[in-house]
Amino acid sequence: MALEVTGLTAGYGPVTVLHGVDFRAEAGRITCLMGRNGVGKSTFLKCLMGLVPATSGTIRLDGTALQDLPAHRVPRHGLAYVPQGRRLFGPLTVAENLAVGGLVRGNHRAVLDHVLTLFPRLRERLTQTAETLSGGEQQMLAIARALCLEPKVLLLDEPTEGLQPSMITLIQEAILTLEAQGVAVVLVEQRVDAVLKLADRVAFMVAGQIRETRDVKGLTGDDPVFRTYVGV
Repeated sequence: MALEVTGLTAGYGPVTVLHGVDFRAEAGRITCLMGRNGVGKSTFLKCLMGLVPATSGTIRLDGTALQDLPAHRVPRHGLAYVPQGRRLFGPLTVAENLAVGGLVRGNHRAVLDHVLTLFPRLRERLTQTAETLSGGEQQMLAIARALCLEPKVLLLDEPTEGLQPSMITLIQEAILTLEAQGVAVVLVEQRVDAVLKLADRVAFMVAGQIRETRDVKGLTGDDPVFRTYVGV
């Protein structure tokens, strides 16, 4: 299984943000997308999900073209998205948020059990409203809700931003478990230490284009590539 993106161009009205992006994510591998603020990383994820229309180029998952589908149909083909800021339904309970995530696949009990095994803390809070959870628990719920779609590809936009170290560790462990289970993970991440710990490959974005893609094996925190593309 592979997500293949070729020549993807998109933007907002007259403003073009993505300029012919080529990208690939494979099953059972974590691909991190890095770059300075404003280079188009979040727009790229939104375009994959159909939330920002592509003006040219192709998005293919297992050979199926997705670039012309309306946003509500994209998840049926195996893409799930956890946006920056989580976007939970605050007044709904944990269980109700998960049920919303599972609507596309029919809310099978086995899927819910699998998700709650990955995030056992949520099992203890099923009747608690999402808005009363801690920041880390809300991020767990956002990821768990996406996993109720049984995705082939999981898109995560800075999932550990602003969280305390213990929560970051739990979420990173869950991401590695998903990788081992064969999910393709596309992760927007700014912290070099997290990329070195999690990723198999890292794609560097500059001005709406992927300028370089490197295997993480052999990279170190002081490698010049991070200073060049991320500024650290």
